[in-house]
Amino acid sequence: MSAPHELTMLRQAAAVRDGELAPTELAEHYLRRIEELDPLLGAYLTVTADRALDDARRAEERLAHLRPGEAAPPLLGVPMPVKDLVPVPGVRHTLGSVVFAHQVAERAPHTVRLLDRAGMVLLGKSNTPEFGLPAYTESRVGPPARTPWDPSRIAGGSSGGAAAAVAAGLAPAAPGSDGGGSIRIPASCCGLVGLKPSRGRVSTAPFADVSGLAVEGPLARTVRDAAALLDVMARPAPGDPYAMPPATDSYLSHCHPPRRRLRVGRLATPDVAGVEVDPEVLRVYEATTALLVELGHEVVDVAQPLRSGDRDAFTPVWAVLAAMTPVPPGREGELMPQTRWLRDQAAAFDALEYARAVAALQHVGRRHAEAVEPWDALLTPTLAQLPPKVGELRNDEDPAADFAAQLAFTPFTAPWNMAGLPAVSLPLGWATGPEGDLPVGMMFGGRHGSEGLLLSLATELEEARPWADRRPPVW
Repeated sequence: MSAPHELTMLRQAAAVRDGELAPTELAEHYLRRIEELDPLLGAYLTVTADRALDDARRAEERLAHLRPGEAAPPLLGVPMPVKDLVPVPGVRHTLGSVVFAHQVAERAPHTVRLLDRAGMVLLGKSNTPEFGLPAYTESRVGPPARTPWDPSRIAGGSSGGAAAAVAAGLAPAAPGSDGGGSIRIPASCCGLVGLKPSRGRVSTAPFADVSGLAVEGPLARTVRDAAALLDVMARPAPGDPYAMPPATDSYLSHCHPPRRRLRVGRLATPDVAGVEVDPEVLRVYEATTALLVELGHEVVDVAQPLRSGDRDAFTPVWAVLAAMTPVPPGREGELMPQTRWLRDQAAAFDALEYARAVAALQHVGRRHAEAVEPWDALLTPTLAQLPPKVGELRNDEDPAADFAAQLAFTPFTAPWNMAGLPAVSLPLGWATGPEGDLPVGMMFGGRHGSEGLLLSLATELEEARPWADRRPPVW
């Protein structure tokens, strides 16, 4: 058998079920790799070594007591982290902030309970920026998260730690969360599959987000692993405000090429004035278009549906999200400058102004959804630029310039959150430079609830241009 970290998540789960690989052996293997490689990459804020070994031993006991014909839970004995925006009882829960460096969570949200029920072994808490706000993962509570393809460059944000862990073989897959691109941005930076599901597909319970922007989803090396992790996570909770009925088929069952010719729209023109797309990104975009045509799909250029000023609704809503986390009295000054800048803006809005901003955001989202409706999928680059060096986007002296730089880096991702539509980033190209190869993600979005079709198309593209065996130098 290959080294355990070289196996896909699904192959690891099968090896555990078949007795080829003991959960404790698997956990110990990942803990050794984390100890060796994570100081370079900053993938983890907290490593739960004792908890991982306890979880692995419980998985072994559960396997030993399965009745004849009884199916094992789908992730039994499979190790992975949970993003440090998401609490796990008894584990340090920093929210990416030095203000909460010593906080320990008491209550498990719905998705953590689902992962526990599926048999996950918890490796720790993956790195995230403060409150999950920036498109980079840099904070004062831990080291920056770096892409394993070039550790001088960012892993993206806000699920940067999760992506760095999976790409470097420090976890087989990982859940992330995405309020403006926070799964797809690091997926592109780290050469992974990153799926943002439709609004309501994955429960946010017990958290409240009246904007409807954020949703949890999978990061993985393969489409099948991403689909299998989504199968675990996509279960509604009572009272979900945007609940969708459970899918009639598993997402894993959609991992086959489409059985018909698809109509794919494409655009690479950002709606943000003055933003130019890197020529290497455009080269991969054109190569992806050629591949779609080669596979028999119809590809048509479409106009950018967003207009000048449409983004004006996003910033105040994002600012209020930044302000929703209560900070102990006297500790606001310890927050990152970007966080304080957003929270200061939120303090200036009254309830009526915020309600109007949410309404405007929904109006823009509907226009984006109307533009997507005629197509089976819409192709765009995931990012406008290659992953920048650590610290290049961050600007503590000028948070407004910091925010503008993030927007120029990520102009294609947030509209899918505004509309609540699914979108997946796929590592369909590579930029070769003097410092080595850098992954370039291409994004496919679809109509509300069309995760199955996106996974089908992603499977076809993965089969045509396999990427899982292309591994970073630290591997």
